[in-house]
Amino acid sequence: MTDAALASPETAVRPVRGSVDTPNAVTDVKKLSKEILAELTYSVGRTPQTASERDWFVATALAVRDRIVDRWSLEHDPSKPKPAKRVYYLSLEFLIGRLLFDALHNLGLTEETREALATLGVDLDKIKTAEPDAALGNGGLGRLAACFMDSMASIGVPAFGYGIRYDHGLFRQGMRDGWQQEYPEDWLSFGNPWEFPHPEIDYPIGFGGYVEQVMEGPEPRHVWRPGETVEAVAFDTPVVGWRGRHVNTLRLWSARAPDPISLDAFNRGDYVGALADRVRIESISKILYPSDETPNGQELRLRQEYFFASASLQDLIRRHLEETGDIRTLSDHVAIQLNDTHPAIAVPELMRILVDIHGLSWADAWKITNATFSYTNHTLLPEALESWPVPLMERLLPRHMQIIYLINALELEAAREKRPGDDHLLSTISLIEEGAGRRVRMGVLAFTGSHKVNGVSALHTELMKQTVFRDLHGLHPDRIVNKTNGITFRRWLAQANPGLTNVLIDAIGPDFLDDPTKLEKLVPLAGDSALQEKIVAARRVNKLALAKVIQERNEVYVDPDALFDVQIKRIHEYKRQLLNLLETVAIYNAMRAQPMRAWMPRVKIFAGKAAASYHTAKLIIKLANDIARTVNSDPTLRGLLKVAFLPNYNVSLAEIIIPAADLSEQISTAGLEASGTGNMKLALNGALTIGTLDGANVEIKEHVGDDNIFIFGLTAQEVEARKRRGYDAHAAVEASSTLRQVLESIRSGVFSPDDPNRYRGFVDGLLNHDTFLVTADFDAYFAAQRQVYKKWRDRPDWMKSSIINTAKVGWFSSDRTIGEYAKEIWNVTPDHA
Repeated sequence: MTDAALASPETAVRPVRGSVDTPNAVTDVKKLSKEILAELTYSVGRTPQTASERDWFVATALAVRDRIVDRWSLEHDPSKPKPAKRVYYLSLEFLIGRLLFDALHNLGLTEETREALATLGVDLDKIKTAEPDAALGNGGLGRLAACFMDSMASIGVPAFGYGIRYDHGLFRQGMRDGWQQEYPEDWLSFGNPWEFPHPEIDYPIGFGGYVEQVMEGPEPRHVWRPGETVEAVAFDTPVVGWRGRHVNTLRLWSARAPDPISLDAFNRGDYVGALADRVRIESISKILYPSDETPNGQELRLRQEYFFASASLQDLIRRHLEETGDIRTLSDHVAIQLNDTHPAIAVPELMRILVDIHGLSWADAWKITNATFSYTNHTLLPEALESWPVPLMERLLPRHMQIIYLINALELEAAREKRPGDDHLLSTISLIEEGAGRRVRMGVLAFTGSHKVNGVSALHTELMKQTVFRDLHGLHPDRIVNKTNGITFRRWLAQANPGLTNVLIDAIGPDFLDDPTKLEKLVPLAGDSALQEKIVAARRVNKLALAKVIQERNEVYVDPDALFDVQIKRIHEYKRQLLNLLETVAIYNAMRAQPMRAWMPRVKIFAGKAAASYHTAKLIIKLANDIARTVNSDPTLRGLLKVAFLPNYNVSLAEIIIPAADLSEQISTAGLEASGTGNMKLALNGALTIGTLDGANVEIKEHVGDDNIFIFGLTAQEVEARKRRGYDAHAAVEASSTLRQVLESIRSGVFSPDDPNRYRGFVDGLLNHDTFLVTADFDAYFAAQRQVYKKWRDRPDWMKSSIINTAKVGWFSSDRTIGEYAKEIWNVTPDHA
C-alpha cells in the first residue's frame, strides 16, 4: 500500500445524517463563529493569526460548554422542584475519552460547528486530535461508568458521578524494543476546558489518630480525632445527554494540603522539606492505581479510596440536608451505587456519619445505610476482590475498623441464629479473613452493606450466586440481581462510525438513534447485496484510516482488504491474548511450510496495557511484538499475514479500531469475564465475534444466533470441573502436534534470537501451571479460526452475519441497562421529557 493510499481523502470524517432533530438545527452559524472567536480572543488570549490547533480546540470547547451550561443551569434552578430522588454513582474510574465530538453530537451541533469553524478557516476534524484523552480509567469498568453517566443524562435520571481528578491518571504506554514502558500521562498539562473548579467546595478528610469515647447523656458517643487532615476540592464537568434534554454532573475530587508550605522548615533553609507534607498529601490524586506491591503503595490505594468516598458522602449529605433538613429520610431521596469494591469503605463511613455525627441509633443508621447503598460486582477473580490488612486499616482508619468489627459481629450473630452450628458458614461470610494475615474483605463489606448486589451479565450473576457470594446469597436470596452491561451506542456507532451510520439511516431511517432496538429493521435486509456493498465500502474507509495509524505507529503496511482480526483489552492472562498469539504462530508456521496454498490475507491487531507490576502480562506484550517483528519482516509470507501491537490504547484509539474490525476476539477463560463491553461495541459495528461462552458472549449469542458468531472451548462448568480434577497441560500439548510445534518454536527462541532463553521459563510455566487453560482450548480455538476463514471466503454470507450482528445488539444499550437500574434497584423514575 502506498503513502498516497493511506492518506486518501476517503478517510475524512463525514457527518451523520438524521441526527439533528432539535432546535439546534437552526442555530445561527454566524453567531456560533462569533462565540468561538470571542473565546479565542478573551479566554485563550490568541488571535486567529497566532492560534494553534490546540487554541482553536479550547475556544470551540468553551463555546460549546457555554451552551451546555445553559441547560445545566436549568437542572439546578432553585425555582424548579427538586427531584424526588437522586443517584450518586461512586467509581474510582471514569474513562470518558475526548468530549468535544461527544458533546457536539448529543447537542446536535456537529455540522453547525463545522461550518462555523470553516468560516474562520479551521477544520473541525483537525482540532479534534488536539484534545487529550482524560486519563481517568483503565478499561471496561471506567468506560462503563462513562457510558452510564451519558445514559443517565440521556434518559433523565438525575445523577452525580463521583470520582478522583487524577493529575496524571493511568500511565501512558510506550514501547522500547517491544517492552512496555510506563510514562506519566499529561492530559491536564494544558488545562481542561470542560471542567469548573470549585475551590470553595472542599471537605476535610481525616486519617490516623485515635478514637475517644465521650459521655453525652445515657449513651457514650465515639469521637474520631484524626492525626492528619486532607482537603478534598471539587471540580465539576457537565455531562450532557442525547439531544441535550438533560445535563448531569461529574464531580471529581482533587487532594489539597491544608497548609501549602511549612514556613518554619522553609525559613530554616529546608526548602525541600518545607514542601514534603504537601507532596505526600496531594499524591492521593496524582496517579490512578499506584502499585500496591509495597506497603506504601497499599496505603496510598486505601487513602485514595477513602478520600473520594468520604468527600462524596459529605457532599451528598450536605445537599440532602439543604433540601430536606432530615437525615432520617436519606434513603428516600438518595441512591448510592458502588461501582466495584473500590468505594466499599463508604459503608462504614456512612455509618460513622449517621451514628457519630448525627446521633442516630445503630439500628436506625444500619437500616438507612443498607437501603441507600447498592453494589455492582465486576469480577470473580479472587485477587481482584479487594482486601486490606487489618493493621493498616486500624492505623489509617481506626474508627472505621471499630465499625467494621461491629457490623461483622452483628451479621455473624444473625447468621448463627439462622444456621446454628455452621462454623464454616461463619468463616466464609465474615468481613475479616482469618487466614495468614488478617484482612478486611471489601467485597463482603460491600455486599453486607447494600440492599441490592448486581452482576453485569446473566452468566456472571449466576456464577456469583454459586461461587464468590454463595453463602451470602443463601442468607439473602433476594439481594443478587442481574443487570447486563450496555454501551452508549450513539458514541460507538453514530459518532465513531458515521459512514456506517449514514448507510443504516438510508436503509431504515434515523429512528434507531433514539431507540437502538429499531436496528432490528435491518434483519430482513441482511441479505440485500446493494446494502452489503455500501457497508463494505464504508468499512473499507475505516480500515484505511486504521491502516494509516498502524503505518504511523508501527511502520507496518497492511492490506485494507485483509481480514482485520482485533483483540483490544487490558492485557491479562485470563483474557488470553496468549491463545491468540499461539494461533498466530501456528498460521505463520503453516504458511511457511505450505507457501503454495491459497492463504487468506489477515491482519492480527492487538492493543492494551498491562499493569505496571504485572510481569507476566508485560512479557505477553513483548511476545506479541517479537512475533510481529518476525512475521512482518518475513518475505515468504508475501504480506498475507501481518501483526500489529498498537501502543497506548485509549478511548480515541478504540474509536478508530472498532469501526474497522472484521473479527472480534473475546476469548477469555469461561467463567472469568464478568461481562465485556468491547464485545458489544465491536458487534454493533458489524464485527463477528469469536469467543468462549463467557460474560456477555452468552447473551450476544442468544441475540445474534448460532450462525452469526464463532463459539468454541470449555464452558464455565467444564473449566471448574477441569480445575477440580487437576489439569495436565502436558497431556494436552502431547495430543496436539500443532500446539507442540508452536510452543517449541517460542521456547527455543525462534521469535527472540537476541535472547533465545527469553520465553523458556514462560513456556515451562504454562506447561506446569496452565491456570487459565490456554492449552486446553487451543485446538478448539484453532478449529474455530478455520471456520472464520471459511466464512470470510463467502463474502455475501459474512456480510449477512455482520449486518445481523449490528441489527441484534441494539439491546445492549446502556440506556436499557440504566432504565433497569432505575426501576429495580434505585427506585427512580426517569424524566424522558
